[in-house]
Amino acid sequence: MKTSDILIIGGGIAGMSAAYFLAKRGKSVTVLEREDQPGYHSTGRSAALYSETYGPKIIRKMSTASRDFFLNPPEGFTENPILTPRGVILTAAHGNEGAIGELLTEGRANGANVVALTADDIKKLIPILNTDLIACGALETDAMDIDVHALHWGFIRHFKKLGGDLVVKADVTAIAKTATGWQVTAGGETYEAQILVNASGAWADEIATKAGIKPLGIVPKRRTAVMVDLPSDVNAHGWHMVSDVGEGLYFKEDAGRLLVSPSDATPTVPHDVQPEELDIAITIDRLMTATTLKVNRPGEAWAGLRSFFADGDPVSAFDPDADGFYWLAGQGGYGIQTAPAMGEYAASLICGDGVPDRMVKLGVTEDALAATRPGLDQTA
Repeated sequence: MKTSDILIIGGGIAGMSAAYFLAKRGKSVTVLEREDQPGYHSTGRSAALYSETYGPKIIRKMSTASRDFFLNPPEGFTENPILTPRGVILTAAHGNEGAIGELLTEGRANGANVVALTADDIKKLIPILNTDLIACGALETDAMDIDVHALHWGFIRHFKKLGGDLVVKADVTAIAKTATGWQVTAGGETYEAQILVNASGAWADEIATKAGIKPLGIVPKRRTAVMVDLPSDVNAHGWHMVSDVGEGLYFKEDAGRLLVSPSDATPTVPHDVQPEELDIAITIDRLMTATTLKVNRPGEAWAGLRSFFADGDPVSAFDPDADGFYWLAGQGGYGIQTAPAMGEYAASLICGDGVPDRMVKLGVTEDALAATRPGLDQTA
């Protein structure tokens, strides 16, 4: 039987970032990952962008709180920079100009460098766009691509250097409350810890149920991505990412091609999700409507799971009715860009130290990430 201070279920970016910060605090930590490699599902399928204007308010705050880690990671954390320049253009259709105004106001208040754009400005930056459909937009100049693999494996390597234990092929089959904490059976082995962290992504409610804990109502949602070849006379090198502020389409250049998504969020069940033919067709149709491109044959496509609670915000908190059971789930599509702050936050709360001071200064409160709050669907 393996005994640790803390046992984490889930080796994706949420679980591994928390594991790293807990190990830094001197805690003995074991991470159980059901697949044969960590990050197989949501983490490994993310086309992540670091943006301080993307997502709900608490996400934007945690993204800002993650900025310093991304720009100044611990020595030896990665061989290459985690962030590389990209910039993102947010466009608004006619009738939705107010969304750009709100984005400019809130983004600047949060410290982001955001510039207002006219439709003509946008056309000069991204010539293929059909700007007849665009009323206005904004450019977040400091938005950057995230090297997801480097970030995830940086956490894993440093976690292991700090003495942490990552166990793969450890599908959880049973969870029991003990007099001193929790006992978990996974991969035919038994593990014990005083504190159990549920960082299992789309499977978070299933893990809670196995532990005899009331689910919180997490909903996995499918998101599709498709690669598209560009005509020989279109050079997209250096283009900013483009996203409809109404979240109907986004695309960015990737090795001379376009990575395109319809920003779909189709409710599904936890599984090894694959792209649907209809979603691929919708992606191409939206791209051809929004641009001058003609796509005869899409390239490779994939899908990932983004898991949400009813109010759209994540949970990072102890369950009020189960001593030592910590929820770390529901990051939606924002888990990568908030991982450093969310991991540090979880480690601080688990160790009983409350919200870190620098996050308090940004307006982060425990109530915002609580396991009981208005709008959170606690399923019966």
